[in-house]
Amino acid sequence: MSARSTGAAPAIEAPRLGLAPRTRQLLSDYVELTKPKVQSLLLLTTIATMYVAGDPSVALVALTCLGGYLSAGGAGAVNHWFDRDIDARMTRTATRPIPAGRVHPTAALIFGCTLAGLSFAELSLTVNVLAASLSFAGFLGYVLVYTVWLKRRTPQNIVIGGAAGAVPPLVGWAAVTGSVGGTAVLLFAIVFFWTPPHFWALSLLMKDEYARVDIPMLPVVRGEAETRRQILIYTVLLYAVTQLPFCAGGLGTTYLVASMLLGFGFIAGAIRLYRRADRRSALQLYLYSLAYLALLFCAMVADVHL
Repeated sequence: MSARSTGAAPAIEAPRLGLAPRTRQLLSDYVELTKPKVQSLLLLTTIATMYVAGDPSVALVALTCLGGYLSAGGAGAVNHWFDRDIDARMTRTATRPIPAGRVHPTAALIFGCTLAGLSFAELSLTVNVLAASLSFAGFLGYVLVYTVWLKRRTPQNIVIGGAAGAVPPLVGWAAVTGSVGGTAVLLFAIVFFWTPPHFWALSLLMKDEYARVDIPMLPVVRGEAETRRQILIYTVLLYAVTQLPFCAGGLGTTYLVASMLLGFGFIAGAIRLYRRADRRSALQLYLYSLAYLALLFCAMVADVHL
């Protein structure tokens, strides 16, 4: 007798076929709340810093990255919760889990705070309390300082709030050494000065959407010409800061050469954007900035271990 003739099989299989896609979508939505694309670069700076600071075990690196992901992921989820009103009005973000109605706002807030708590506990128990405290400070900085306080109030939001994204090198250094040394502070400064030109290049592409939701990003408040000028200024400042680890004796010639070549490329892109003032140059600089930071930190590791 066939399954079709009894009607039993469809009654059993239909819920399974319907449940799996919903479950996959739900898991995908909660992962999206943690902003995994942003996390990849944060974790890279953490790992690279750990190998600059010493010779950590694979287990220590994994445990530190787990805590870092939980903390930054929690901050991302709370950011999704707080910005759900403006996300719903922007084309780029309208399909995010909360504005699209796939995740309840309260559930996202609880999820984010839970991840932050788990991060602090995991890092405290398996790494050290200093690394846990620094990671939690990054969570608070991103949520309270950038998302809640600055983002909707000042065009300097990304300059001041960008400090939260520069915390991972401090966490990585503390995880290996149990302290925060001078080199760690310089690596923090590199990410701090990298953030404005990186984000402002993106904000030039998203200017109209930010204006629509009254977010005072620099190109909205001060204009595109001033934004391009600020990008160039901060890129030059970034180049100067990247030379400090060599000047202070923390890194050697391999890093120096890489930082100079990568820095000249960044400055050239900023000059091209300043002169041409087109979307293509802004997109190219934004994409280059991503590769720049990754390659710069990889060069640090190569300098120490090769």
